[in-house]
Amino acid sequence: MSIYTKEHNAFKNFNIEGEVLNLAPYGEGHINSTFLVETTKKKYILQRINTIVFKKPENVMSNIILVTEFVRNKGTLTLTVIKTNDGESMLRTEDGCYRVYDFIDDSLTLQRAETREDFHNSGYSFGEFQNALSDFDASVLFETIERFHDTPNRYENFLTAVKNNKSGRLDTCREEVKFVTDRADTYGEIVNGLNEKTIPLRVTHNDTKLNNILMDPVTRKGKAVIDLDTVMPGSMLYDFGDSIRFGASTAAEDEKDLSKVHFDIELFKAYADGFCSAVKDSITSKERELLPYSAYLMTMECGMRFLADYIDGDTYFATKYPEHNLVRCRTQFALAYEMEQKMDEMKKIVDEIFLS
Repeated sequence: MSIYTKEHNAFKNFNIEGEVLNLAPYGEGHINSTFLVETTKKKYILQRINTIVFKKPENVMSNIILVTEFVRNKGTLTLTVIKTNDGESMLRTEDGCYRVYDFIDDSLTLQRAETREDFHNSGYSFGEFQNALSDFDASVLFETIERFHDTPNRYENFLTAVKNNKSGRLDTCREEVKFVTDRADTYGEIVNGLNEKTIPLRVTHNDTKLNNILMDPVTRKGKAVIDLDTVMPGSMLYDFGDSIRFGASTAAEDEKDLSKVHFDIELFKAYADGFCSAVKDSITSKERELLPYSAYLMTMECGMRFLADYIDGDTYFATKYPEHNLVRCRTQFALAYEMEQKMDEMKKIVDEIFLS
C-alpha cells in the first residue's frame, strides 16, 4: 500500500482525468506539502495547504481564483485550479485542506540566478505579472497575512521585542538594535503613500523569489508566475524591493562572514531593467521614484524581523543554531547599509532605464 494513502484519497475527490499511476513528493517548498500526481491522462500538482500559516485557506483560494482568472482572460499563462467533484476550489478533510493544479510541463525553476540574464528575466516576469494586473481592483482581495509589509507596524513589534527581551539576549545585539532604531524615520514612506493614495493599491505577489517563476528551459525566459498563496493587496514596490533584497546579494541569507555580503549594483541594474521594461506603461511617477528606496526598506524590514525573533527566543523563523537569526539580521543590515551608500547610483540607473 502507498505511504501516501491520505493524499490518494484526497486527490480522488477532484475533477481529474485518468487513473492515478504515481503520487510522490515534489519541489523544494517549505510551507505547503506538495506532490506530483501522474495519471493515465496527464499530470497534476496536489498540495496540502499549511493552515498554521494560512489560517483561512478559503481566503487564499478566493484570491488565487480571482487573480488567475483575470490574467488568463488576458492570454497570460497561469496556474489552473482544478475544482473538486462538488465544484469547490479546495477539499477539507480531517487531515487538512487540499487543492489541485494542472501541472505546467516543459518548464525550469531556478533556486538562484545563474547569470545576470536570469535575474533580468525574473524581473521582466514579475513586472509582467504586475502589468497584467494593473487594472485589477486589488481592494477585492483578502489580506491573507495581516499587515504583512506594514513596516511601521513591524518596527513597533520590534520595539516591543526589545522592551520585553524574553530570551535575555539583548546584551548580545545592542549594536544591531541601534542600527534599526537609528533609522526609525525611514520606514513609513510606502505605507503612508498607500494611506494617502499617492501610491496606488495593487495586487502584490509577496514572495518574488526566482524559484516562483516557471522558465522556458531553452530561452530561460519566464513562462508563468506561481506560488500565489501570498497574493494580497499592497504596493508593487514590495515585490520589487524584496526581489532586490534576496537576489542582488552576493551571499546567502545566513552567511556568517560579512566580508562576503555585498549589494551587487549590476544585479540591481539587470533586475530593474527587466522589471521596468514590463511596467513602463502602468507604473506611476511616485512608484518609479521609490523603486530604489523599496529595496532598502524591504531589506531593513526583513532584518528587523530576524532580530526581533532572535530577541524573542526564535519563535517564528526556523533556526539551526542559537545565533541563526542574529546572523541573518546582520546580512540584511550589511546589505541595507550598502544600499544607503549607493542610493544615488540606484536612482540614476532607474532614471536611465525609463529614458532609454
